[in-house]
Amino acid sequence: MTSVKTEFIKEEREKMGDPEPGRIKHTEDTQEQTEENENEESTEVKEKNHAKTREKPLSSSQIKQKDLEKQRDKKSFTCPQCGRSLASKTCLDIHLRVHTGERPFTCDQCGKSFTQSSCLKVHMNIHTGEKPYKCSHCDKRFSWSGSRKVHEMTHTGEKPYTCDQCGKSFTIKGQLSVHMRVHTGEKPFTCDQCGKSFTWSSCLKEHMSIHTGKKPYKCSYCEKRFSQTGNLNKHERFHTGEKPYTCDQCGKSFTLKGQLTEHIRIHTGEKPLTCDQCGKSFRKSSQLYIHMNSHTREKLYTCNQCWKTFLWASALKQHLRLHTREKPYSCDLCGKSFSLPQTLKRHQKTHTGEREYMCIECEKTFTTAKCLKRHERIHTGEKPYKCSHCDKRFSDPSNLKRHERIHTGEKPNH
Repeated sequence: MTSVKTEFIKEEREKMGDPEPGRIKHTEDTQEQTEENENEESTEVKEKNHAKTREKPLSSSQIKQKDLEKQRDKKSFTCPQCGRSLASKTCLDIHLRVHTGERPFTCDQCGKSFTQSSCLKVHMNIHTGEKPYKCSHCDKRFSWSGSRKVHEMTHTGEKPYTCDQCGKSFTIKGQLSVHMRVHTGEKPFTCDQCGKSFTWSSCLKEHMSIHTGKKPYKCSYCEKRFSQTGNLNKHERFHTGEKPYTCDQCGKSFTLKGQLTEHIRIHTGEKPLTCDQCGKSFRKSSQLYIHMNSHTREKLYTCNQCWKTFLWASALKQHLRLHTREKPYSCDLCGKSFSLPQTLKRHQKTHTGEREYMCIECEKTFTTAKCLKRHERIHTGEKPYKCSHCDKRFSDPSNLKRHERIHTGEKPNH
């Protein structure tokens, strides 16, 4: 009877979900213990936070940043090749293609392959002609968002990549990487024909045409062809009359950058090209070349009137006009004639009012570099012309000549 009663009580407890008396006591004890632990932990956390608060309270952005770092640590997938950590397995799989060379996404138009489907999608804009990215400053459109971003920097003037060697800044990181080769001297692109190395792949490509004899760039105005685009562009300017390089001192424009560089030396007085035979300096490389012939070449051309010798037949021909009084170069504005083309050019400036040579000390302008040089001696006090009869010196050769007549008694020709 007792056992039947006990079974009945058990069944009733099971139906009602009533735990056994022993379990109730245990559960209550556990709950109390948990609450005590939580209270203790809460007190500890509060104390720690209070201690931290005394040091420096964290801002909400700092707390978020810490949470992101924890999540990143938990979800970090490391590349076994280079040790780079990625946020997900998908990112790691895509990254591994850099090492394996796998390019699973191929363009059905041209066969070019890509590591990511997004890169293929952007590439397709080349074939479709679609340019969905519009500049926020002008109406220019682009196939790639990256191209638009770079273009917009031309409006903002932003150049975020700076060289730590010379301070020069660049719009694109790739431009900085290439520029650094100037400092390192690195020339990674080598010609397999002659071993010459280049800083840029484009330079190597153009250089290769020397070996192949290929001249793929044809002038759009004449039949002349070129192996390099740069030479074609320079040549075409002679047809168009374009002069994109302008002097900021006098406003004179030039077809080639090298011409502007040489011209600026007129204003600065710089003569960087020096003869290694006699130390004489020159403004232009062509002037140095002509001068060097005076040391290395024999003067084969002799004037039969005064026996003066010349390096070139053309120089002798010009000289002979002094004897024959021939003046083949005429001014089309006033009809005046001259023996030399440079004399005519100098004369024509009297009509145009062109005075391209300016003194940097007083800003006075002159028609020729010779006149400017003579004038500058007023500021420098230089007197390079010494009298051969006494110690008196002069800044101008005409003044020296006039002075020497005092010693010689020679009378000037009128």
